[in-house]
Amino acid sequence: MASDPDPETAAVSLRRQLADHLEKGGWLRSPEWRAAVETVPRHVFIPRFYRESDAPGVTTWEPVTPAIAGHAEWLRLVYTDETWMTQFDGRDIDWTDPQPVSNTTPTSSSTLPSLVLRMLEDLDVQRGANVLEIGTGTGYSTALLCHRLGSESVTSIETDENVARRAREALTQCGYAPHLVVGDGRAGHPDGAPYDRLIATCGFRTIPPSWLQQVLPGGIILTTLRGWMRSLGLVKLIVAGDSASGWFSEDDPSFMIARQQDAPENLGMIPGPDDGTTRKATYGSGVLTSSGPGFMAQLAMPDARFFSMPVDGGPISTFVLDGVTDSFAVLAPTDSGWQVRQGGPRRLWDAVESAVATWEEYGSPGSAAFGVTVSRDTQVVWLGNPNGPQWPLPS
Repeated sequence: MASDPDPETAAVSLRRQLADHLEKGGWLRSPEWRAAVETVPRHVFIPRFYRESDAPGVTTWEPVTPAIAGHAEWLRLVYTDETWMTQFDGRDIDWTDPQPVSNTTPTSSSTLPSLVLRMLEDLDVQRGANVLEIGTGTGYSTALLCHRLGSESVTSIETDENVARRAREALTQCGYAPHLVVGDGRAGHPDGAPYDRLIATCGFRTIPPSWLQQVLPGGIILTTLRGWMRSLGLVKLIVAGDSASGWFSEDDPSFMIARQQDAPENLGMIPGPDDGTTRKATYGSGVLTSSGPGFMAQLAMPDARFFSMPVDGGPISTFVLDGVTDSFAVLAPTDSGWQVRQGGPRRLWDAVESAVATWEEYGSPGSAAFGVTVSRDTQVVWLGNPNGPQWPLPS
């Protein structure tokens, strides 16, 4: 009877298969990064994780360990192109008796390798470049950077002390020794500056001014911009002194928002049935969840969030609340379309409809038609060119 293959031998084969998949998909484009994927043992960085259950109903996450899934299946899952969750609600998991969890928010993960490698390729690094990574997480992407550039060229910041400790242990086990910092990624790390490149593996509402100060002119900042409703997307900025500018990518990758910029628990004041003024709406609530219009809605209402529920036994209405200004919009279907009731200092739905109308006038383009310009004083997203329509990022 044949014995099971040696785990390390199996891991080598799985890493090669993962590299083949990433190269075929166009995410892995250079031999240097392929060598990193084939060398860095992802299973050391995610020895245990959670995956989303396919059971109907409320979203539930189920634990995956070698003991639960079997060593071969666990290892196979580790080397698939998937994101695996490693923490919920900022609390450590009791791995002595892991249980399925629901009604919870993921706060740390190992991001799908295709996105990680696509970003590392876009970073356009050369040996000797000094790189700052915001969001160490499990340490897997940090290890890839160390393999490509050398540990001495990599600084990585993680906000969660326990997450950072586990990443450090895994990196040490693999023979990597980057400079690891526990702190707020928005501040960067001036002691290691200046940097040639900055890459963030968590989402930010705006570009922190400290990043502009710490990245060399001509250097690259690669990060995801997002809001409280949705991700805007991945943006690549070229630094020019006290400012930077660049374009969004064609697709819409999304990272968890940086904890220091997460939305407050309180959505804001729910309006009463007679609050505000009502008019016919040009667009209904569907713009909030569709791709292009949702992008515009996030730009138009940077501090808003929304939810839907039936009102007085009637049809489902969508409540859009801005907790910063206490403005609101309530959308309800009618026999002839939609109506909106608005109140507060900002007419939220007016801003959304104006933004979506502008987007349609420009031919309903994808996110790659949008760019970003940031300085110490202003940060704006523009359409077409820096002189085109603009939307300020939240202050």
